[in-house]
Amino acid sequence: MGKDAKAGGKGKGKQAAGGSDEAGSKGKGKSGKSSDGLGTCTYVKARHVLCEKQGKINEAYKKLQDGWLENGDKVPPAEFAKVAAEYSECPSGKKGGDLGWFPRGKMAGPFQEVAFATPIGATSAPFKSTHGYHIILCEGRKN
Repeated sequence: MGKDAKAGGKGKGKQAAGGSDEAGSKGKGKSGKSSDGLGTCTYVKARHVLCEKQGKINEAYKKLQDGWLENGDKVPPAEFAKVAAEYSECPSGKKGGDLGWFPRGKMAGPFQEVAFATPIGATSAPFKSTHGYHIILCEGRKN
């Protein structure tokens, strides 16, 4: 899932995470990658749901909205994991969508951009990559 291609540098500056990246505000310049607009962290811990069809990812997202997002709440990782196990077509779905820690440059373009731009504890809106449609839950960042 997305591990076969590196980001081509396309659109890196457009997806800035703003001031919500706690880890990104520390150690400025340590990684030497702060100019890309995605913060200074070099690793993200994330879960995701991957579906081939847009309709299916929208169903999964609606389930998250109905439970938490429409109330402004954050989706608990255990609940996100249940949705991932039910809807995800990625092998990681069996592990609740857990991708563990991965470095910048490991995942394909749009996936990496969204993963590094999503605030810790937040869930992304559905988006498309070369592998299908995704929803990401960012669980952590580190250098």
